[in-house]
Amino acid sequence: MVTAERQCKREELRLQAGERFARGEGSTSIARNLRVRVRSVQRWRHAWVQGGPRSLRSQGPHRCRD
Repeated sequence: MVTAERQCKREELRLQAGERFARGEGSTSIARNLRVRVRSVQRWRHAWVQGGPRSLRSQGPHRCRD
């Protein structure tokens, strides 16, 4: 099980990536800068294209933001 702190940290990374998607940055550049795998960024981008920034919010039991 993922801790609330870890879940919120990952959400923050996804939201930062979403801001970069909106600016047109590439997945490799985003992954390198956020220190995550390119495949993760690609999954996040797919979710973002399908559902917008809201789709990058955590879906788990912990609430990171209001």
